[in-house]
Amino acid sequence: MLSRLFAPKVQVSAHCDLPCGVYDPAQARIEAESVKAIQEKYQANEDQHFRTRATTIKEERAELAKHHISVLWSDYFKPPHFEKYPELHQLVNDTLKALSAAKGSTDPATGQKALDYIAQIDKVFWETKRG
Repeated sequence: MLSRLFAPKVQVSAHCDLPCGVYDPAQARIEAESVKAIQEKYQANEDQHFRTRATTIKEERAELAKHHISVLWSDYFKPPHFEKYPELHQLVNDTLKALSAAKGSTDPATGQKALDYIAQIDKVFWETKRG
């Protein structure tokens, strides 16, 4: 009797945790663009104080990009997405690994590789938004 009393009167469902519009791979892309730009500036500057500060900021930006990708993976993408895009788990893993590599490197090529993976996630993301 109590279970019927407290049972929801209306059932709703959504493909993500919040109304659409709150998730976007652009957040990760912007952070990853910062990582690559910092790597390029690091390479062009010999000042040790500048390089130390650049390294710190680059690592923070890479960590933020990893966070945004992880949130997409855990909060936005749902089983139907993984069924339609079976490569998605591996793509997210590869992206996170590439961001970790960029975090630990001053080579802009590592930043570009992370951006390339994020672009692939972005493509899948927008395909899922279209239905």
